[in-house]
Amino acid sequence: MLKKLFDLITGEDNLTLEPSYFWAAIVIVIGLALEIYSVLWGKAFDFQAYGIASVGMLTGLGLAKKLGS
Repeated sequence: MLKKLFDLITGEDNLTLEPSYFWAAIVIVIGLALEIYSVLWGKAFDFQAYGIASVGMLTGLGLAKKLGS
């Protein structure tokens, strides 16, 4: 099972981490962790707003890298 999860964040050679897949996985894991935290402590958490902000940030970073190189 761990190999299948590793296949999701690596490139075609299954050894090199693909940055976009890696950061997308990190965003999803953090979002789920924040959702669990908010449920346990009774806090409000808007997963949709978090997702939109995260995608916007990752898009901006990707564009900055592309335009900067």
